[in-house]
Amino acid sequence: MLFAILIGLSGSAFAADPSNDAVLRALREEMDRSKAQLKLENVAAPYYIEYRVTEIEQFEASAVFGALRSQQQVHARLLRVSVRVGDYKQDSFFGQGEAAIDLVPSDNDVYAIRHRIWLATDRAYKAATEALSAKQAALKQLKVDEPVDDFSKATPAQAIEPLARLATTDFTPWTKLLEDSSALYRSDKEVENFESAIRFGVENRYFVNSEGTVSRSGAGHYVISISGSTQASDGMLLHRSHADQGHDPKELPSRDEFLKTAAKILETLKSLRGAPVVDEEYRGPVLFSNDAAATVVSDLIEPNVLGHKPRLGENARTTGAWASSYKSRVLPDFVNVYDDPTLTEISGHALFGKYSLDDEGVKGQRISVIEKGQLVAYLIGRQPIRDFATSNGHGRAAAGTAASPHSGNLVLQSVSPQADLDLKKKLIELCQKRDLPYGLYVETMGPRLEPRLLYRVYTKDGHEELVRGGVFGDLDVRALRSELSAAGTEPAVENRPDPVWYSVASPALLFDELQVKRTQAAKQKLPEYPAPALSSGGNNP
Repeated sequence: MLFAILIGLSGSAFAADPSNDAVLRALREEMDRSKAQLKLENVAAPYYIEYRVTEIEQFEASAVFGALRSQQQVHARLLRVSVRVGDYKQDSFFGQGEAAIDLVPSDNDVYAIRHRIWLATDRAYKAATEALSAKQAALKQLKVDEPVDDFSKATPAQAIEPLARLATTDFTPWTKLLEDSSALYRSDKEVENFESAIRFGVENRYFVNSEGTVSRSGAGHYVISISGSTQASDGMLLHRSHADQGHDPKELPSRDEFLKTAAKILETLKSLRGAPVVDEEYRGPVLFSNDAAATVVSDLIEPNVLGHKPRLGENARTTGAWASSYKSRVLPDFVNVYDDPTLTEISGHALFGKYSLDDEGVKGQRISVIEKGQLVAYLIGRQPIRDFATSNGHGRAAAGTAASPHSGNLVLQSVSPQADLDLKKKLIELCQKRDLPYGLYVETMGPRLEPRLLYRVYTKDGHEELVRGGVFGDLDVRALRSELSAAGTEPAVENRPDPVWYSVASPALLFDELQVKRTQAAKQKLPEYPAPALSSGGNNP
């Protein structure tokens, strides 16, 4: 019943006549005026002006221990004006000093919106002239061996897409679900925290620049999650969490499905409390499920294929662990990695990193970044780096921030994939060859690449045993290059909102050898006295 109501209201995107769009009209009219009149006496006129408005509609709520803790709804429009003085070869970009940020009216008064744009443009222009002088002074003290331009040219583009609106205005059924799911903690008196949350939001992005590019796009993101924590008898703190995501409420689980997920989280917390602690040290094969592998790719590969321009005066090509690895092998030769922001799904999983034009007005395009293990490209925006003079459509920005290189939908694939069951057999075979009694299997990962659900897989009969307290000692980019030995067929998807929504897809991954150690994190004291009774028959006054 709950989801039937929401499905009927779920028109998350609608086509609006651009001529009736007050924001788009205000941006265009003020851009025309700025191009014609923005010029200070004795100061060069801007060679590039950019207006970006991000309209956000969002509802968030959370419940803990069966009671609603918070809820809030936001509707705002954030403007960012960027002005560049100089030319494409050398301009005023020097940090973020050339930009001005402001809130514009959330109603549709064109003249009120234009007034805020005008004031922000004036501030940005003045800041840009000061930044150019400071930058030129700094460059006199520096020597760059292979200088590159400050900004790349881009072909003007037009892309007016439908606006997005929240799929529902009645959030009562959802907050009731949060209360009911978080109330399941009552079945386990040793749970110390149990929380449910939703984050429903839409973003409408507007972009207009002085080169002639005009774009408008809208997207919805709906997330419902459950998380909990408990302590083992030795004081070790244990966590579990789960999130479901979709572009529309129709893509989220039903009420019954979500309650079953919450109950399963409680079951695994209980199982973790009773699980044995990992051995002090393990060195051997480790198999990551596709879900866990997607986290590994997110943390270790995605940041290192971004072509960030180094700081002023530095001679490096880019930043990150693979800054000097262009055309070198960074992964085994059976692995390919590409980014494709035009994809909407992969193997039935929704991808959140789709866009037509990036946040610098450049068309999103598929880029092969790693071919047969060799790094062949970086994802870049309109700030060139050595060997990459033009944008490949990956300049992305959170509301109010400068655009920077970021992935859209990053996909890892094997040229010789193996079925997941075969990977488990291979794990056991590797352990048998080394006379190891068991190998390790990671089902899910948490922050800082710490395994949340970790199992011993015994070589004698293949049975699995849940263990706790393990951390990796050498899971890094070197291990990816030298120890990764096989990959599965079926990808899992991890959608992340930091700083913009992007997706990473990966199959299961098998490593020949990794080090897993017992965590050295300080254990916390258990509560000194029991939790309050859950019924009026307890000792409460």
